[in-house]
Amino acid sequence: MKKWLIFSAVIMFTAACEPQKGWEITLNGKVGFPMAGGQIKLEKLGSDPEAEGQLITLADDYTYNQKIRIEEPGYYRLNFYDMQLVNLILDKSNVEVNVDGNDPNGFVEIKGSADMDLINTVQYMMSEAQNNPRMVELNTEFTAARSVNDIPRMESIQEEYMDLYQQGTDKVADLLKQQGPSVAVINLLSGAGVLDRERHFDLYLQVAELLKKEWPDYQIAKDFIEEVDKMKVLAVGQPAPEIALPNPEGEIVALSSLRGKYVLVDFWAKWCGPCRKENPNVVKMYHQYNDRGFEVFGVSLDRTKEDWLQAIREDGLVWTHVSDLRYFNSQAAQDYNINAIPFSILVDPNGIIVAKNLRGKGLQDKLAELFDGA
Repeated sequence: MKKWLIFSAVIMFTAACEPQKGWEITLNGKVGFPMAGGQIKLEKLGSDPEAEGQLITLADDYTYNQKIRIEEPGYYRLNFYDMQLVNLILDKSNVEVNVDGNDPNGFVEIKGSADMDLINTVQYMMSEAQNNPRMVELNTEFTAARSVNDIPRMESIQEEYMDLYQQGTDKVADLLKQQGPSVAVINLLSGAGVLDRERHFDLYLQVAELLKKEWPDYQIAKDFIEEVDKMKVLAVGQPAPEIALPNPEGEIVALSSLRGKYVLVDFWAKWCGPCRKENPNVVKMYHQYNDRGFEVFGVSLDRTKEDWLQAIREDGLVWTHVSDLRYFNSQAAQDYNINAIPFSILVDPNGIIVAKNLRGKGLQDKLAELFDGA
C-alpha cells in the first residue's frame, strides 16, 4: 500500500513539474474609442469557433498591456468589441496594436511584428515592380497593339513585361532566402503566393527543410512541408504520374501508352475561357510537330460528355482525349494537385517532366528548341 502511495505521489509530482507548452508575449496598445461594456479578445484563427479567446483588459486611460500565452507561431485576430477586427501574426515578439476600436474600417497601427513588417516590405517591393515606369509604358503599348490586333507585337510586349516582372520577383525571392523560419515566409509562399513556384522551387525546398529542422512540431510548418512534398511530385525531372481514364469511346487510355514521344499533358475544359483561347496555339503546334514525335494528351475537367465533345469539335482538337467527367474531383486532377486550369506539363519520351505550364510563345519556343535545335 505504501509503495502505491509513493508511486502516486511521483506521478503527481511529475505532472505538476511538466513544463507548460508555449511562451508568453506582451500585447499592448491604445484604443481611441472604446465601447462601454464591450470586450477585447485575442482569437486564434483557424481554431475551434466555439473557443472563447483570451480577454484583454483595457485601462482607464484607454491603453492595454497584457501578457498572453502563445503555443505556436500563427495567425491571430484582435477583436475589438465585435466592431473592429485586426488580423496579425504572433510569434515570440511583443506586439503593439493601436486602433480606433469603433469602426470596422478605422485606424489601425501594428508595431513590433517582424512577420507583419516582412509582409509589408514584400508588398511594397511587388508594388514598386508593377509600377516600374517601363511596365506602365508596356501596358499602354499593349493596349494599342491589341486595338489593331497586332499579335506579334502583343507577344513581344508580354515577353518584355514578364522579364521585368520576374526581375522584381527574383528580388523578393532573394530576400526570403535570407529569412529564418517564420509565419510571414510561409504566408508569402503558400497558396497563390507572390512567386512563380517553378522558377523559385529551390526556395520552397530550402524553407521546407529549414522548417523540418527548427519547427518540426508546429502545425503551420507541417502544412507547408506537406504542400512542398506535393509540389515535388510534379517537379521538373520527376516522372509524370500515370493517368488512365476513358476516351470519348469509353476505352481506357493511359498516358504511358504514348511513351516514345514528347507529350503535352493538357488539363482543360469547355467552360475554361483561357483554355479555349490557348487551344488554337496548341492546334498549330500539334500540326507542326506531330509527325516528328509530338503528341497532346488532353484531360478534360468537364462535367458532361456533351460539353466535352462539343468543345473538341468546335476547337478542332484532333489529339488523344480522356476524362472521367468529374470536374476537379477527377482522379487525374487529384493526382496532379490541380486547383485551377489551364494547367499543362510537357513530358519527354521517357515520361519525365521537362517543363510546366507552357503557353503561347513559351510552348512554341520550347518545341522549337526540342525539335529544331533553336
